[in-house]
Parts: sequence; C-alpha cells; structure tokens
Amino acid sequence: MSQTLIPTPPTPSPSSPSSSSLFSNLTIPHSSLHSKLRISQPTRLRPIRSQQPRLLSSRNSGPTDNPRWSLSGMTALVTGGTRGIGHAIVEELAGLGATVHTCCRNSSELDVCLREWDNLGFGVTGSVCDVSVRVQREELMGTVSSVFDGKLNILVSKLLDFLSLYTHKHACERINNVGTNIRKPMVDFTADEFSTLMSTNFESVFHISQLAYQPLKASGFGSIVFTSSVTGFVSLKSMSVHGATKGAINQLTKSLACEWAKDNIRSNAVAPWYIRTSMVEQVLSNKEYLEEVYSRTPLRRLGEPKEVSSLVAFLCLPASSYITGQIICVDGGMSVNGFYPRHD
Repeated sequence: MSQTLIPTPPTPSPSSPSSSSLFSNLTIPHSSLHSKLRISQPTRLRPIRSQQPRLLSSRNSGPTDNPRWSLSGMTALVTGGTRGIGHAIVEELAGLGATVHTCCRNSSELDVCLREWDNLGFGVTGSVCDVSVRVQREELMGTVSSVFDGKLNILVSKLLDFLSLYTHKHACERINNVGTNIRKPMVDFTADEFSTLMSTNFESVFHISQLAYQPLKASGFGSIVFTSSVTGFVSLKSMSVHGATKGAINQLTKSLACEWAKDNIRSNAVAPWYIRTSMVEQVLSNKEYLEEVYSRTPLRRLGEPKEVSSLVAFLCLPASSYITGQIICVDGGMSVNGFYPRHD
C-alpha cells in the first residue's frame, strides 16, 4: 500500500510550479486501501534552498546562477531514496534545486529522512511503497503524477546496491524497496529462481519506465538514470543471472535513448562497484576479502555514495543535454583492470 508523506511545502520560485498547483491537488491512489495522508509541520512555511541551487549537496557548496548547472524548477522521482546511494542522490538533486519525491518500504525510516530534509530546506516528499510489487508501482506513479501536476523531469530508478548482497550465503536477500540476488552456480538455478531475479531486477525497471513515460514527455525535458552494476560488464563468481539482469538494463538504457529521443527524453545509467554504505561495510568486515577487492581496484579504495550521486546529478543537468544512451562505471577502475595486480 502506498502512503504519501509531505514535509513543509516549499515556497515557489519564479521558475518553479506554484505550491498551490504542486500540492493542493494531491490525491492518494486506491483510497479504498485506507492510505493515510500525513503532513509535517503544516503551519510553518520556509523558503527552500533550491532558490539558490548548488553544485553539490554539501552545505559548504557555493551557489550558482548558471541554469546549465541548476535543476531549479525541475521535478524528480528517486526510488529507494532513504539509504546509501539513493539517499545521496535525493540530497544531490534537491541541493541543485529539484523538487524530489522518493519512496521506500519502511514508514519510520521515511519519516526520519523527510524531517532531516525539511530541516535542510529541501523540497522532498515521499511514499511508503514496495517497488517490487506491480500494483504499488502503479500507485506510486499515480501519486507522483498528482504531486507534480502530471509532469516529471527526472526518473532515477535505483534498485539495489548489488554488492551489499554479494555475501557467501546461497540465499535471496532484498535491499531498500526492490532488488534481488540469488548467488549460486548457473546450473543450479531453478526455474522459479530465474524468474524471480528477472522479474524483480529487470521487469520492475521496465514497468516503472513505462509508467513514467507520459509524465516525462509532458515535462518537455526528461532524463532517466538507471542504476546498473559492474556485473553488467564483467564476470563475478556465481553472479551469472544477476549480471544478465544488469546487462538487460544496460541495453534498455540504449534502446530508450533512441526510442524516446523524439520526445526529448534522455536515458543513461551508472554502474557502481563497491560503494561505502552500512551494508557494504558489514560485508567487507572480512579483512581478507577486503584486500581482494582492493587488489582488483586500481584506486585501492571503496567508492563513496556522493561519488555516485554527483554523476547521477550531472546526467540530469542541462549541462549534459547531449549525453544519452551511456552506461558509466563508477568503480575506481575495476572494470578496466585486465591484469594490473597490486600487492603493496
């Protein structure tokens, strides 16, 4: 069931939609499911920092008035935006002036994030939603369309940090709101396991893109950024099917770049290696395995969430308006390291 939670409504800037058009028509799809609308601090209005967009989400970043480097007045949907990379992406886009809607499965987690973003002055709303469930994807897009008056500039489809799941267990795990990994040799996969991976990791991305097409087209300037993985480029042990789902996302990225170009919608993807999140740090608590990761990574360190979110934001900016159909690895050089061992 999808619930919408709204922080303090932002004060509109001349280049952004009015707050009355943005929030007054908010409806919850499938009201028969008793979705509860919650409003954070409804009596207090404050200006939002998106009126002075910044190059980075850091509080210390300097503002820029150059529209090529601003997302002011734009709307964005970021799935899985309460943890790790997704959280960094929400703050990066909001810091550049976008009005953002995000979702996750955990209502308490979402509430905490919304209060945090409200205190930062960001214009962020959110829904409790499991994007792996088809009907909830439809509810989410109905909510987003209502919140943004039928127009969406940016779709960031973040599934999972697959390497958070790259453990030594032959088990199915789930991170944030969607994304599954079953780690085992290819010949041992059952038909059900194969179907689960394909439907959760790829079908959900395909479907949410279909649902977002009309709002993206209506905005006049649309940008999709998928979260892929280095498994879509290189082989990792017992990750054959997972890699195939990411390869499918890579090809979808290229296909939509061509098919939707006529509607001024761009399509790109980012493909991370190990990024320092709380879940990854648990996996890499094994020092021996951590050294193996470093030995395959020319930069000899893990990536940071902001090193992914900054690329995502760039791909959404007017400054990148001639870039489409690209899948860019954020991996410290791992995917190009043919044979360059490091033992120091």
